Amino acid sequence: MEKPFSLFIGLCMWIFQSPAQTSIYVSPTGKDQNAGTLNAPVATLHKALALAQNSKATALSIQLLAGTYYLHQTLRIEAQQWKGKTLYISNYKDGAVTLSGGKRVRLQWQKTSGNLWKAQLDNPAFEQLFVNGKPQILARYPNYTDTVKIFNGFAADAIAPKRFNRWSNPENGFVHAMHAGQWGGFQYRITAKAGDLLLLEGGTQNNRPSAMHTKYRFVENIFEELDAPGEWYFNASEKTLYFFPPLGLNLATAKIEISALKHLIELKGQEDEPLKNVSFKGIHFVNAERTFMEKYEPLLRSDWCIYRGAAVVLENTENCTLADCTFSNLGGNAVFISRYNLSTTIRGCHFYDIGASAIALVGDTLAVRSVPNRYEKVTLPDQMDYVPGPNNHLYPRQCLIEDNLIHHIGRVEKQVAGVQIQVAAQITVRHNSIYQVPRAAINVGDGAFGGHLIEYNDAFETVLETSDHGAFNSWGRDRYWHFNNDNDISLALLDAQYTTIIRNNRFRCDHGWDVDLDDGSSNYHIYNNVFLKGGLKLREGYFRVAENNIFINNSLHPHVWFKNSGDVIQRNVFMRAYFPIGVNDWGKTIDYNFFSNATDLDKVRSEGTDASSVAGELLFVKPNEADFTLNKGSKAFEIGFENFPMDRFGVQKPALKKLAAQPRIPDLLFISNEKTFKEQSWLQAKIKSVNGLGDRSAYGLPDENGVIVMELSEKSPLAKSGVLKGDVIRKANGEVVTHTASLLLLHEKVLWTGRLSIQVMRNQVLKDLVIDLE
Repeated sequence: MEKPFSLFIGLCMWIFQSPAQTSIYVSPTGKDQNAGTLNAPVATLHKALALAQNSKATALSIQLLAGTYYLHQTLRIEAQQWKGKTLYISNYKDGAVTLSGGKRVRLQWQKTSGNLWKAQLDNPAFEQLFVNGKPQILARYPNYTDTVKIFNGFAADAIAPKRFNRWSNPENGFVHAMHAGQWGGFQYRITAKAGDLLLLEGGTQNNRPSAMHTKYRFVENIFEELDAPGEWYFNASEKTLYFFPPLGLNLATAKIEISALKHLIELKGQEDEPLKNVSFKGIHFVNAERTFMEKYEPLLRSDWCIYRGAAVVLENTENCTLADCTFSNLGGNAVFISRYNLSTTIRGCHFYDIGASAIALVGDTLAVRSVPNRYEKVTLPDQMDYVPGPNNHLYPRQCLIEDNLIHHIGRVEKQVAGVQIQVAAQITVRHNSIYQVPRAAINVGDGAFGGHLIEYNDAFETVLETSDHGAFNSWGRDRYWHFNNDNDISLALLDAQYTTIIRNNRFRCDHGWDVDLDDGSSNYHIYNNVFLKGGLKLREGYFRVAENNIFINNSLHPHVWFKNSGDVIQRNVFMRAYFPIGVNDWGKTIDYNFFSNATDLDKVRSEGTDASSVAGELLFVKPNEADFTLNKGSKAFEIGFENFPMDRFGVQKPALKKLAAQPRIPDLLFISNEKTFKEQSWLQAKIKSVNGLGDRSAYGLPDENGVIVMELSEKSPLAKSGVLKGDVIRKANGEVVTHTASLLLLHEKVLWTGRLSIQVMRNQVLKDLVIDLE
């Protein structure tokens, strides 16, 4: 009888003394009453976390088996519960795992009038509907159109009395509008209709207040606008969902999901006790709710206000990682790295169909000394804190954003970026492909605290819906930045303490500048980059070095430089003369550059720069294949230019590289004062210079100035603006167009504004038009 009793005691001791399992398994078909083993998995991630918290093991792994997991509440992982532990959450054996912030609903559909169907749905109001995994369109005016870039459709009369007087119950409808200067956008909720007035609340999403844009606006969540396939409307008071199904959709078998949670995951520590060593791998995050009517926080003197939230939020953490994850169909930000975060890594992830920004790294604004929260406010010298550096430690630092594919973001909000950095230090953004964004691919909101490394990125199809911005954009409206421009130079480094490096990138912006260092941006070193379209703008700042860059069809745009700025521009390859605005002092060194024609070199020399620069023939190896390596015979080597790799831009992860788009490589436009009569492509049209008496007679011209539109596509911005085949462009931007080269130069000067005013001769009558450079 003693043996069985001894065996029982021994077994009990083994159970209570041995460490608990280090791997916990979760399956959509599991049960939370299970032990969490591979053969008896639990059903929810919340239960798996509870088991992990109670484990004695210090290294824990939660493995999710393939399937979709609907989160009924935000999953919060907090420092107090994970002291001394490492947590790794991943997809089991690379299975397809989806974490959804939405919920699946099973509906009984009934046909109503026309093409509309309805179903009862006992649920609070929601703003996203997904059918078979695809987002549908909240009833809107004007209707959604894929081919229209701005808001996928806009109308000046979207909230005109004639329109809204048709709406019986517009409360909780939404108005979306661009900023009057197209510096981002605004969103409003309709609260009431009062005669010929529509009462609104909101508009707090932008830190540069303005009226709504008079043209770029639309309205949604209005029942009377439910009139197109894919549109829907939910009447919360009647608990009825209305839907106009796309042609061929079988509602009886369709998978219907709605948004619910704004945040799916929150990783949070305390200011004095950060959460450490939590990783997610191989998870697809989907269906988070929209957030544009949440509380928005002004980000110092930048143009941004931001909602400090996302599908995944990290705040006060150390050594946390998101790897090989996918983020899609999210209503707001995808990832928000908030306040103190040390050594956060976002690597190998795919972001698409995101309502706001993909990745935001934003510190506490109280970490910055003496900076007000509005552009127009100034810290006077006698009120300034002159202590250099941060005021506290609550900001991201030494974080890595690497090898991510980011595209089709800002689907709802427009003051967004692929990667947003503000009040942060030493952030590395490397090998990312970022495109199809309404504003910047990468934005640095202020100089605090610098030291960022931006390298090997491929950023293009940027600033698609806004203007006056860059594929890379920055502001430096730090405490030193005054409107009188009469500052102690050393003050520029109080906040921008460390040099930010921008190197080995490829940038293209068709509606602004490839790189825009705006308003005070200081302490930058920019080298070994290819600028495909918009060139480099440097406005009001100190200590900027731009060297060994290649500018395709463009140049340097110096705007309003401070006296003794310390700027250095050298060893670059330029295809145009500079485009200065308000420059009276040309910095420290503007010399030893290469120009593709002697005329441009003569022009910049006349402005007092580039005494030792040279001009010559461009000898690129394979420019049509995006290889802008210079052949050995190029005169660019005489001024110290060095070739750099042309095959390392963008994502490197094979699975993402296969998916990534590539930028459109421009034809080389060799512009000189000599008139050429060869046809050229411009804005999806064919143009040529007026040539001789024959053209003068044929088009009824008084002289030989002008450019003839020979052919144009229906999709051309010229056609959309009213230009016809056979029109002769006589003026652009108020200046005489002498030939194609002068037209292209005038276009480049106003590229950042998003529009070009022209005067055409048509049937011997002059006509003024405005080309919308969409």
